[in-house]
Amino acid sequence: MSLAAPNEVVTRALLRQVNVPGLDRPAALITLDNGFDHTKPNTFGPGGLTSLDEAISAALAADPAFIAVTGKPYIFCVGADITSLPLLADRAQALEIGRLGHRVFARLKDSPVPTFAFVNGAAMGGGLELALHCHYRTLSGGAAALALPEVSLGLIPGWGGTQLLPNLIGIPAATQVIIQNPLMQNKMLKPKQAAELGIADVLLEPADFLERSLEWAAGVVRGEVTVTRPEVDRDMWAGVLYFARQTLDQRLHGAVPAAYRALDLLETAKDADFATGTAAEDEALADLVFSEELRSGLYAFDLVQRRAKRPAGAPDKGLARPVTKVGIVGAGLMASQLALLFARRLQVPVVLTDLDQARVDSGVGYVHTQIEKAVSRGRMDKGTAAKLYGLVSGSVDKSAFADADFVIEAVFEDLDVKKQVWAELEKIVKPEAVLATNTSSLSITAMAADLTHPERVVGFHFFNPVAVLPLLEIVSGERTDDATLATAFAVGKQLKKSSVLVKDAPAFVVNRLLTRFLGTVFAAVDAGTPLDVANRALDPLGLPMRPLALLQLVGPAVAYHVGGTLHAAYPDRYGVSENLKRIADSGQPIVVDDEINAEVAKLLVVGDQPLTEEQVRRNALDALAEEIRLMLDEGVVAEAQDIDLCMILGAGWPFHLGGVTPYLDRTGTSERVTGQRFLRRGVASLAG
Repeated sequence: MSLAAPNEVVTRALLRQVNVPGLDRPAALITLDNGFDHTKPNTFGPGGLTSLDEAISAALAADPAFIAVTGKPYIFCVGADITSLPLLADRAQALEIGRLGHRVFARLKDSPVPTFAFVNGAAMGGGLELALHCHYRTLSGGAAALALPEVSLGLIPGWGGTQLLPNLIGIPAATQVIIQNPLMQNKMLKPKQAAELGIADVLLEPADFLERSLEWAAGVVRGEVTVTRPEVDRDMWAGVLYFARQTLDQRLHGAVPAAYRALDLLETAKDADFATGTAAEDEALADLVFSEELRSGLYAFDLVQRRAKRPAGAPDKGLARPVTKVGIVGAGLMASQLALLFARRLQVPVVLTDLDQARVDSGVGYVHTQIEKAVSRGRMDKGTAAKLYGLVSGSVDKSAFADADFVIEAVFEDLDVKKQVWAELEKIVKPEAVLATNTSSLSITAMAADLTHPERVVGFHFFNPVAVLPLLEIVSGERTDDATLATAFAVGKQLKKSSVLVKDAPAFVVNRLLTRFLGTVFAAVDAGTPLDVANRALDPLGLPMRPLALLQLVGPAVAYHVGGTLHAAYPDRYGVSENLKRIADSGQPIVVDDEINAEVAKLLVVGDQPLTEEQVRRNALDALAEEIRLMLDEGVVAEAQDIDLCMILGAGWPFHLGGVTPYLDRTGTSERVTGQRFLRRGVASLAG
């Protein structure tokens, strides 16, 4: 059986002998390198595993003092070459790739001479599993991230991670790394965190990492350095996994098969021998490779890693104008978050304005407080903090924007208010300055209609919290020109956001879909469906939060306002719920400690036609399918892939859904509602 991957970028295992002071014979150093710089990380396919196998054989033949594995600059290895997984022809091939990785990596675990992983950079998935097979591990403080992210894609750590990690750092921490972190928007470990968990034996400075690692390894070999590891508490094993399974049931309701398979494998790791445990990994991997959830996960991963970096429809970046100063209209929470983001990423002066000095001082004070917190937590050095203090200022006089190249408003969500702001600013700013609005639902075209230069107005819609959510909807009005759009995309890239070009349509992408989705759920409540029934209806999707918790996060008043905007545009599809207004006016939370607030339930005036959970779910999914098809027909975005990218990055919808359209295709919803799939078979699904 051939496992050759025709498109594999082979990571070579380059072997050299290294003389280390204090040792009577050379050490064998294997460097993983695929021939590219850090922008194309090392991965393992069949070719890479074969190269490593050969390097280990050659190293052992030379009878070295020890064997060490490290990576090219900034990268250790980020795991298996997942792009080749859809090319596997059958389950037998999937089994074989699992077994090949296990066989090669086990040679480091079973080596008769000491083995070390010098983790010099990013180590994820199979890369981290390779390090776990070594007897000892050093870790660079400059490593970008460490993780076992497989569950987020619909896989399990398939090369020993589920068996080695819990027996190294204990079951609570292993469950966090293998299951919890991947399901929390694929949370990564920083080097310090990994060292504290016990994944690494020693944390070293990046400047002379290799030299220090060799010295440390020599000390271990000579017996001068003793590595002690805490004994793993095996009595708590069953209890931790029981709690983890309950948590998964509450959050995912069976929607992510990989998470449950990972739990089963962690349970096996308690008592099974290593061969039995890794054989179970092989079987789980082979099952999951041919699952719809994995295909959706790989599709979502590709969107985030590739499409997000090359926005569809973005104009030539050569048209972008330089931005040397930023103005922000408003000094509330959103405006203050924007000020900090622009100052940190662009490193240019940022000035806030508002109606009075007290508001301005409050906004600037917020920025200063966040800078102080970053310094106190070790996330920012004092030199950078001092620079940022000097870059952010405030004024009650909008003439402070006279020399700004980019001005963004974050004022009250009212069209007349925003038009008034731009009318004032157009008389102050220079002719080529970009005027950006952070509106979440209002028309960019209407906002710019009365201006002398409407071509320089662009939508620049962030998602809250600004520092966390990576999506930026860049909205082109009817008269927005290419230079303005190019500048907006260039600024978005500098801000380290993933930008998606959106046509000027009510509520754009994420808010339009979430409002339709929540509106359908709340319409069921208005009809008489109990709040708890409506709230549970979408559980089988495994969304990051239930509908009413999401509504509470958005804010009932904001949801009511956006719903009103969309009702005005599309009255046949977007209703206005008086019950939602009652909740907004009451100021009471809908959900308290994951339970429906009984006081809110008393406020509702409902009908006598309650729906079942299945009916609510069907209505909500049908509404999403209909709205997405209409948005694509209207050209709101270039393709369905942009809809999915927006839902993943702006709404936190999970990889196992592929955002949203793969799930609608998988369940037959899209064809039933619209007569066609959103994606052709095989793009985010099994080809058959």
